[in-house]
Amino acid sequence: MTEGERTSGTGKRVLLAKPRGYCAGVDRAVQTVEEALKLYGAPIYVRKEIVHNKHVVRTLEAQGAIFVEENEEVPEGATVIFSAHGVAPEVYEQAKERSLKAIDATCPLVTKVHQEAKRFAAEDYDILLIGHEGHEEVIGTSGEAPEHIQLVDGPEDADRVTVRDPSKVVWLSQTTLSVDETLETVARLKKRLPLLQSPPSDDICYATSNRQHVVKEIAAECDVVIVVGSRNSSNSVRLVEVALDAGARAGHLVDFAHEIDDAWLTDARTVGLTSGASVPEELVQQVLAHLAERGFADVEEVVTANERLTFSLPQELKRDMKAAAAAQS
Repeated sequence: MTEGERTSGTGKRVLLAKPRGYCAGVDRAVQTVEEALKLYGAPIYVRKEIVHNKHVVRTLEAQGAIFVEENEEVPEGATVIFSAHGVAPEVYEQAKERSLKAIDATCPLVTKVHQEAKRFAAEDYDILLIGHEGHEEVIGTSGEAPEHIQLVDGPEDADRVTVRDPSKVVWLSQTTLSVDETLETVARLKKRLPLLQSPPSDDICYATSNRQHVVKEIAAECDVVIVVGSRNSSNSVRLVEVALDAGARAGHLVDFAHEIDDAWLTDARTVGLTSGASVPEELVQQVLAHLAERGFADVEEVVTANERLTFSLPQELKRDMKAAAAAQS
């Protein structure tokens, strides 16, 4: 198919990335809050944003979820859900002290990194955690073994690392990073620490990798790439960076369609569109409708992977749901 045939009509088109949007961990976390509200009734308290997306948080608030920063804000004896990003062990202890019913909605892929941190710390390794300072996931993972873990925030940070034994050091990473930047950071670390060990399996989650891969596929053809996602969503921010690095002429992050500036589209013929792993599909569809009104009605979906992974709900919640169902029968 020629370029002219692909952009027939207005000559404007959208390259719609797939995979995009909700990953299995986000789907599980959001569903955990929804099911808890049905089972226990409102209010249900959630420590931190359950996932980093404005629309999701607002929607759950409307259903009766109350988002708090710390356990101290939760009334004693109430139900609290921990977000998908994971928490440090001390957060569980604080919940116990307040007699809170804690439900852990941590993504299982984040839990895997926590387990790796605990195992390597038990073997007295120095652990280099590649991630962004202040991110909730990094705070949670670091809390598993603070005396063994030091943060490496990007390639530039690699040169400042000091370890006790260069033959006993391993790197782990935040699950939502740029794949390329993480590999660059590891390469820098290995120049100084040739015996640096890698995690048993890739820490960057499959959904983050997949969403970055399809953006790389379409970026060079795009005058502008629009990523639907919130500014505090690490994986969404990374998608804009990946698009620009892969050849997109411009890239922008928006929460909602109305945030799109028409000036971005003035000279554009091809718009790339994707969404972060915590973004519901309805927001993408609203952007497509917005673009169609401006002449971008020709939509071509570019698929690089089919995701089928699902995670079951937290055990605490499943147990109570089962008991409630049995009581009604």
